[in-house]
Amino acid sequence: MTKQELIYQIRKKNSFLCIGLDVDLNKIPKYLLKLEYPIFEFNKQIINATHHLAVAYKPNTAFYEAYGIKGWKSLQKTIDYLNKKHPEIFTIADAKRGDIGNTSTMYAKAFFEDLNFDSVTVAPYMGSDSVEPFLAFEDKFTIMLALTSNKGGLDFQGMKINNNELYKEVLQKALTWKNSNNLMFVVGATKAKYFESIRKIVPNHFLLVPGVGAQGGNLQDVCKYGLTKDVGLLINSSRGIIYAGNDIDFAKKSAEKAKELQQEMEMILKK
Repeated sequence: MTKQELIYQIRKKNSFLCIGLDVDLNKIPKYLLKLEYPIFEFNKQIINATHHLAVAYKPNTAFYEAYGIKGWKSLQKTIDYLNKKHPEIFTIADAKRGDIGNTSTMYAKAFFEDLNFDSVTVAPYMGSDSVEPFLAFEDKFTIMLALTSNKGGLDFQGMKINNNELYKEVLQKALTWKNSNNLMFVVGATKAKYFESIRKIVPNHFLLVPGVGAQGGNLQDVCKYGLTKDVGLLINSSRGIIYAGNDIDFAKKSAEKAKELQQEMEMILKK
């Protein structure tokens, strides 16, 4: 998927909602556990109920790897279903990979070629040669951790280097890497006050923003400082949407929550 195709979908749906498919078997409706692939069935029903409201889906691979081969098959079935039924939707493998060059190349092949995701999240700690193998893939995006929403995010990301916070140094350095136009960045919604300074460094790149909803991030604050002429934001909500209900009508409840966020986004875009 190209950047322009993503922007088109955002404008068409009046939405920049990304739904995180972080499936915990302890939290899904019990009747699904009788099926051979309960995780996939849960995802399929969520997708069927919300695809008109979302422009992206983001499975966190840990929630699939934890269940072994069957979990990985559920991830494969989920991405295959999305690519077949809704090829216009942007897909994100939330894998947070990052290793030496030849290993990163294999990670990139796994997610971009075998699974056929549009993007994958990566950690930049090992530097350019751990990220550039991902950037080499045409019409694929590498979403690099920049300023995360977790409690310990600032332990390192906020450290001062050359009188500048480390996350700013990372952003500036990343822009010098080969094919940096294929970069997006993770910036947590709970760090809304930082968006203004981040936009001075990366004014045109898309930002994947987790933390709205269950983690306490505020959509209005994020958009105030992070929105661009091309929108430039993918707002992720996981638990707040997929676990809105826990009965046979769980997908309908998820759609209602997704609709609330989408309508708020539509109002913002119309302003």
